[in-house]
Amino acid sequence: MQVILKENIASLGFKDDVVTVKDGYGRNFLIPQGKAVIASESARKVLAENMRQRAHKLAKIKEDAVALAAKLEKVSLVIKTKTSSTGTIFGSVTNIQIADELTKLGHEIDRKLIIIKEPVKEVGKYDAQIKLHKEVSVDLPFEVVSEPF
Repeated sequence: MQVILKENIASLGFKDDVVTVKDGYGRNFLIPQGKAVIASESARKVLAENMRQRAHKLAKIKEDAVALAAKLEKVSLVIKTKTSSTGTIFGSVTNIQIADELTKLGHEIDRKLIIIKEPVKEVGKYDAQIKLHKEVSVDLPFEVVSEPF
């Protein structure tokens, strides 16, 4: 079944993408929740016309995402967390802590856009990916250090 997404869905695609999903997922979740519509011929024509009219707005959004990506490439994050004597973190570092640290540095990034590539359970250096736009993403290195008690 092909559907047109009405909003960004992390594991599926971005708004206005035409994606193929299993029938049950489309009929029982995406369409009733208002997250997608069936990709009929008329819906595709409406989508094409809307995309044509919004082309200049989308270009501006992409330019802003590229500018923000350039700023974020220069950022180096240090996240302080409580650890045991062996360097193991109590809990783990998640995208919420990274979003909070970026907010402290003056960059408002939605935590849903931040993807941590591997579980962060120990002190060390790691990488996260920030998807700012459909075509723009930036790798953000960060370091986890022990916070004194």
